[in-house]
Amino acid sequence: MSDIFPSTAGADPSAGRSVGPETGGAAGGRAPRAGRNLPAAIAVGLGLLVVVAASLAFRPEPFVALAVLAVGAAVWELAKALERRDLHVPVLPLLVGTVGILVSSYYSGPEALLVSFMLTVAGVVVWRVIDGSGTAAVRDAAAGTFAAAYLPFMAGFVMLLLAQDDGRVKVLLFILLAVANDVGGYVAGVLFGRHPLAPSVSPKKSWEGLAGSFVLATGVGVVGAVVGLGASPLVGVALGILAPLTATVGDLAESMIKRDLELKDMGSLLPGHGGILDRLDSMLLTAPFVYVLLTMAV
Repeated sequence: MSDIFPSTAGADPSAGRSVGPETGGAAGGRAPRAGRNLPAAIAVGLGLLVVVAASLAFRPEPFVALAVLAVGAAVWELAKALERRDLHVPVLPLLVGTVGILVSSYYSGPEALLVSFMLTVAGVVVWRVIDGSGTAAVRDAAAGTFAAAYLPFMAGFVMLLLAQDDGRVKVLLFILLAVANDVGGYVAGVLFGRHPLAPSVSPKKSWEGLAGSFVLATGVGVVGAVVGLGASPLVGVALGILAPLTATVGDLAESMIKRDLELKDMGSLLPGHGGILDRLDSMLLTAPFVYVLLTMAV
């Protein structure tokens, strides 16, 4: 469950240069417009797509395990990043809570998602208070609560989707929408990008790139809804409009966090991509909306 191909959110915090297409500035003697090692990013992206597809091929449980590993790694990355602002998140209760939230969401439904999230927050707060009180404890507990809500709680909606009828097809469609959002935005941004979308947050994003995301995501949504789920094409259109909107907001939100922390990437585990959280950012906010839409419409 990751953004498979290179995303363009999270520009270098030092960026003060003029803005070109979504994936970089104008050509002509400058750095590659993708701003990444593109061959490595494509190779890693294809590898991730194969791993995700294999985990969904026969039974849903391997995907649950993969999700636990991915979200747990993202929790670790976020905790290490927050240390740059002297915020020390209680990692152990967060990791235990991540397992509990994702597994219980898949096996026991929405009520379990909410209850396990509340227990995780309680565990984070108690753990930090035992370690010491005062203003620092309040800040650390608040950061831990944010991490629990941002990562495992949002990812829990993917587990709810997986547990439904045709759950593996729905999750695969959800992931392909994320891929379409990235690829459509990348291609359109490189070819046509001229107008910055949010220059103060992510200078490499453009309105043209967003339009490309809408076009490709809508195509994928319609095919997936009709062929994969036997639903109305209008469901696919709704997915194609919704996914790029929420993905872009999620992308920009993580870019703002990284700028505040003075980071270019949350990690370096994935060559050409950054960290695990850099691949999950746009999907986290998208997950609950896709879950609600598919639950109501399919």
